Amino acid sequence: MKKDLKGTCIIGQSGGPTSVINTSLLGAVKAGLASSSITRVLGALNGIEGVLKDELIDFDKEDPNELELLRQTPASVLGSCRYKLKDYNVDDKDYRRILEIFRKYDVRYFFYNGGNDSMDTCNKISKFMIENNYECRVMGIPKTIDNDLAGTDHCPGYGSAAKYIAQICTELALDARVYPNGPVVILEVMGRNAGWMAASSALAGIHGVGPDLIFLPEVPFDLEDFIEQTKEIYAKKKTAVIVVSEGIRDKDGIYISEYGSDLAKQKDSFGHAQMGGLAAYLGNALKRATGLKVRPIELSLLQRCASHSVSKADSDEAYMAGYEAVRYATSGGTDKMAGYKVVREKDYYRCSIEFVPLEQVGGVEVHFPKEWMNEAQTGVKKEFIDYCLPLIQGELDYVKEDGMNKFAKLKKVKA
Repeated sequence: MKKDLKGTCIIGQSGGPTSVINTSLLGAVKAGLASSSITRVLGALNGIEGVLKDELIDFDKEDPNELELLRQTPASVLGSCRYKLKDYNVDDKDYRRILEIFRKYDVRYFFYNGGNDSMDTCNKISKFMIENNYECRVMGIPKTIDNDLAGTDHCPGYGSAAKYIAQICTELALDARVYPNGPVVILEVMGRNAGWMAASSALAGIHGVGPDLIFLPEVPFDLEDFIEQTKEIYAKKKTAVIVVSEGIRDKDGIYISEYGSDLAKQKDSFGHAQMGGLAAYLGNALKRATGLKVRPIELSLLQRCASHSVSKADSDEAYMAGYEAVRYATSGGTDKMAGYKVVREKDYYRCSIEFVPLEQVGGVEVHFPKEWMNEAQTGVKKEFIDYCLPLIQGELDYVKEDGMNKFAKLKKVKA
């Protein structure tokens, strides 16, 4: 493989956005524009679908000042998709189309910014290119608020989402204490199979206003136990704050959200259930059983697009992941994901990039460690607090316009 390989690069975004996914994009774009090995930097609109449809934009045509605003711009500025590539040994139609587009634009570098399924897509494309003797360096840039990717200490996007949830939980807990007999607040957060997001609410407890109960998907959920535990807390405090992962299941593996809705029975192209409605279901069940006033709250998209609450640590690391992925590829590397390697010591935290084979990432989910849960499995231990606290540190110096954060408006000139 040539170390000095020259050609175009394509960068795409996939899956659910985070508040720092555009920061990783910025890192990759700036590294690409600065590289003598990369002749053009193109962006794929709506992920791999943009490649298949030949919908590519030219980053060379963008205003550098506008690009810098990507650091504080939420959602996926290139658009996203949830398109599943089949095994090319079964059906290689999409792969042959991708190769056709790569040849058309002399694409020699492909960077895909996404989560678990996106890393699987990267790995498939990389292997197909190798088997068809087309030299193209393929790299994965991680992102997911779920924090469930293998091969990395934590995921870009998780720190900012954790910060947002901890702050919201603190504010809700204070609000619930306003009246002598307050409500039971049930806060539903994202997390289909892993409880990292719900666990982050425990950070609010550092200052004494955290949740009373936290329920994670890693532990079977029992509705009757939930009602009894809530009644006990309310009897003592005259209020209760409860955090639930959207993906909690009963002992038979059935999503609790399926109890009251057909929503979770709907699946996307990757076979993932459509989540939502859990807090409302639990709130109604609790109210029927106890007569208590209940405030069910579903954060939904808010937790992944809250760019006003970005952790600077998360932003800086996300930029590093994008930038270093490009540097690694132009120095000869391929078929890897830019994961985080972290050193944590007392009053010391340092994050660097460690490149992990894509085949070790795709299809693997990292669950919340049960040893970090308390004995009752309704809260977390100090080990998690020590792990998560460095990830939410610092704030961005936001560029404002009319009193609000200013977002990037790209020209999106077609290649």
